[in-house]
Amino acid sequence: MDMDTRHPQDCPRSDHREVSGRVALFGGVYNNHIALSALLADAPSQASEIFCLGDVGAFGPHPDRSVEILREAGVPIVQGNYDRSVGLHRGDCACGYTDPRDNHFAALSYAYTFRNTSERNKDFLATLPEEIRLRGPKGERILLCHGSPRRQNEFLWESLSPDPFLARLLDDAQCDVLAVTHTGIPWKRRLPDGRFVVNAGAIGRPANDGQTHVWYAVLDLSGESPDAAFVPLRFDHERLVEEMRAERIVEPFVNTVESGWWTTCLEILPSRERARGMY
Repeated sequence: MDMDTRHPQDCPRSDHREVSGRVALFGGVYNNHIALSALLADAPSQASEIFCLGDVGAFGPHPDRSVEILREAGVPIVQGNYDRSVGLHRGDCACGYTDPRDNHFAALSYAYTFRNTSERNKDFLATLPEEIRLRGPKGERILLCHGSPRRQNEFLWESLSPDPFLARLLDDAQCDVLAVTHTGIPWKRRLPDGRFVVNAGAIGRPANDGQTHVWYAVLDLSGESPDAAFVPLRFDHERLVEEMRAERIVEPFVNTVESGWWTTCLEILPSRERARGMY
């Protein structure tokens, strides 16, 4: 596939930062500064560049710590719905939930994060870009965003994202590789025309798989066509549990970190994804 000529109306090549080789992608930090530090120690051995796909805050402890780690490391960050809401002093996280129980727990995590984020870091989060566009070594147009190219808080679930739907998203967004997060569960798909979609999952909490580690993605641009591998990231989850309890964060959030199974935000899960979990 000729990546440069699929959409001749695309912006000139010079408008995109060029990347090559392997690129580490992660999202959903959710205030998990311990996993974030572990990722920044591990990812350089896996990739030459690192990008954050947004949602620095959520149900973990000490929100400022994660923001400061990212700022000090100079990691490019896509603005997630949490970042936008906290940065603009909005009343809720705009997470995209529709179920009352999901929204109840979302309100608790948002209130904690907003209350414990400094004004300096709120201002920083407000300035983050909603997307980052890159160029691959073969001219691949790579789009990094949070939920989807259409909406910051859109959930792109594997089971609800058929190929024609994804192809239309990529057509409209004028990209050949799309990287997102927001759902918290990693997956990838190569479309019949060779274009590629990857959901990097989240490093803030386990992927509802009964494991205490989390996941990030490494986008590989060195082959004939783009691909991605998911890297397990182990961190001191027991220390995170201690900090969450010391901060009096609600126990269902703590239980997820301890067990690897989601106990909140379940109602948004499609039936296939929910069937893989315990609850």
